Amino acid sequence: MILVDSSVLINYLKGVDNANTMLFDDMLKRKIPYGIASYTYQEVLQGAKNEPEYSRLKEYLSVQTMFFPPEEKETYEEAAQMCCNLRRHGIKPKSVVDVLIAFIAIRYDLTLLHDDKEFDMMASVLKELKILKIF
Repeated sequence: MILVDSSVLINYLKGVDNANTMLFDDMLKRKIPYGIASYTYQEVLQGAKNEPEYSRLKEYLSVQTMFFPPEEKETYEEAAQMCCNLRRHGIKPKSVVDVLIAFIAIRYDLTLLHDDKEFDMMASVLKELKILKIF
């Protein structure tokens, strides 16, 4: 299954045409299963410009498959270890949320579709992080 990051969803919903939004559009047309991380749900909703847009986004996102991090202390310890490992390799994640999204992709064995080069840098160190590539 594909985990779609907010960077793709937001651009897609705004009508931005790039390789990743076109790939997502193709996935939708071909009914390829995908899901979102709980953090993506929040990131997209918080970008709503007004209440009607918020309601439309919530209705659309609420029916998507959603992946949550396991609510246990070890989840955050593992994510912190990932972050430490990235820093040891010279990669300083800008966003804790991106590290947690990468964690979810790895934990659930999902392939990540994103439009944020930070994930590509993470994948160069976190070999378990699978990125959907456009060929």
